[in-house]
Amino acid sequence: MMSRRPPTFGVEEEFLLLDPVRGCPVPAAASLLRLLRGETGPHAEIMRYQLETATRVCQDAGELRGDLERLRRLASGAARASGCRLVAAGTSPYGTPALAGITDDPRYHGLARRYPALIPALGTCATHVHVGVRSRDLGVQVLGRLRPWLPTLLALNANSPLERGEDTGWASRRYLHASRWPTARPPSVWSGAQAYDRAIRKMIERGAAMDERSVYMFARLFPRYPTVEIRIADVSIDVDTAVLLAVLIRALVATAVADSRAGRPMPRPGREAIRSALDLAARHGLTGPAIDPWTGVHTEAARLLTRLVDHVSGSLAGLGDDRTVERLLAAIEAHGTGADRQRSAWLRSGSPTQLVAELAATTWPSPSPDGLLVAG
Repeated sequence: MMSRRPPTFGVEEEFLLLDPVRGCPVPAAASLLRLLRGETGPHAEIMRYQLETATRVCQDAGELRGDLERLRRLASGAARASGCRLVAAGTSPYGTPALAGITDDPRYHGLARRYPALIPALGTCATHVHVGVRSRDLGVQVLGRLRPWLPTLLALNANSPLERGEDTGWASRRYLHASRWPTARPPSVWSGAQAYDRAIRKMIERGAAMDERSVYMFARLFPRYPTVEIRIADVSIDVDTAVLLAVLIRALVATAVADSRAGRPMPRPGREAIRSALDLAARHGLTGPAIDPWTGVHTEAARLLTRLVDHVSGSLAGLGDDRTVERLLAAIEAHGTGADRQRSAWLRSGSPTQLVAELAATTWPSPSPDGLLVAG
């Protein structure tokens, strides 16, 4: 049994809005948001062909699943009513518009003016998992202890192999785009919140970020709420994968908190070792070679995932999530990651129409007239 109150958590998901025939992005977010007015969770994103949803603050995996399902159901229905399809993919399979696609917001236009070469990264879709922490100092300790696990989380949730009408050869093409941002990097090991804040200020002062919100580290203290935010993963292909990612991250945070309170040594793999591990995770996902961030030795991604689950096993049991993780990992083993499943859909489909229909049905199945959930 856990001796302290379990940490709360929540998930932000970014989705693409795609044309059901041609497969190209559709700038329909404003239409969806009008239809969803009054609902808790849907938001505009930086591009008009994206929609973001944010769950409520949740206490357990069942509550989180319920809210993820609610939001995907609402957003998928609004997309269909607006003549497009909601698709959980890290990159658009058929290209994206550039500046014309930016949401009309001063902040977004400011980012585009400051970093025009990074426009392709703006239209990609991620999952951001937030976990509550009791203090910012403790949050900084958590960030340091999470660093070595970021490549495995990326490999598990890689979901962007397709772009510009072809298989890119990457499991997470989104990571390749996102990592071009000046602040897109693993967190460092800081002594506490003051040292963290100094590092953030330096990034802003030297022009690497417009403000604190645009410091896009792969894991960070969230600027507005008392949470750590893990931003490394592509958007999850389905609700099961989103739940799996979130409960593993919450268990990692709980384990990091316990290790910090017990005075266990902070793992200190080098930044370059973590970067190399992230590159291989983005290239191969769970199905190929990997680099052990602690040693720099080549290994297999699946072994690192097993190591992660073993590392957090006590927290998973204490949080009541051990059976959930066991079941959802078995599904990943049977059906593959999002990248694997997108590639399979790509090979089966004979047209953009068929591919978008299958990806949309995986994101959230549409109801038939008799109330059953059916594909595409």
